[in-house]
Amino acid sequence: MKPRKSLFNPELRRRGIYLLPNLFTSAALFAGFFSIVMAMQGRFEEASIAIFVAMVLDGLDGRIARLTRTQSAFGAEFDSLSDMVSFGVAPALVSYEWAMRDLGRLGWIAAFVYCVSAALRLARFNTSPLSDKIYFQGLPSPAAAALVGGFVWVMTDNGFQGHELRYATVGLLFFAALSMVSNVHFHSFKNFNLRKSVPFIFVGALALAYVLIASYPPGVLFAIFVAYALSGYLLSLWRLFIRKKLPKMGE
Repeated sequence: MKPRKSLFNPELRRRGIYLLPNLFTSAALFAGFFSIVMAMQGRFEEASIAIFVAMVLDGLDGRIARLTRTQSAFGAEFDSLSDMVSFGVAPALVSYEWAMRDLGRLGWIAAFVYCVSAALRLARFNTSPLSDKIYFQGLPSPAAAALVGGFVWVMTDNGFQGHELRYATVGLLFFAALSMVSNVHFHSFKNFNLRKSVPFIFVGALALAYVLIASYPPGVLFAIFVAYALSGYLLSLWRLFIRKKLPKMGE
């Protein structure tokens, strides 16, 4: 008879999963699921807010895993699946239910194009070597989801009905989808280190940002992610301008 393995065996412990970061990933997944449920009930403001909650939780799980040294292959895969629900399926269904249901084929095609683009973006991120820590290649799926969710939130808050903005919603979905699968570079902010000292004015700017967001959350958050989505294209145009300028300077 083989001896029974102890639960305190290091080999068995390695087969387990880390609880703390995966709790945050599970919470982000629940927020994405909750967003879909709210959209099915016609409560689009709550559905949009849930997407932003999922984005915050998604940003915390990886940082907590790194701080507590509980990173794992399981956590990375679980996080990717959670992102697909919260930032791929949820924004597509929320926008479809809100504005594009009456468009027929065009509506579900736009929603599907966004959804598959989010899947492709996540697959590319998971399989590409992380050689550039400063920039993302393609718009990150959480930012794309915030762009779509923020649009629904701010328009609903201002009394607009979805059918009044159905073609604008289609255009926004296609823009977000193409941005995710593009080769345009967007700043990752991964080089931002909280343990380093910063100028005093930075604290004041951060406080001002909190005040602005608190004064009108849907409008300010939507404006922030519109600016971020456009920043990659502006950066690309600037680099193109510099490249064209350099040969002339060397003449």
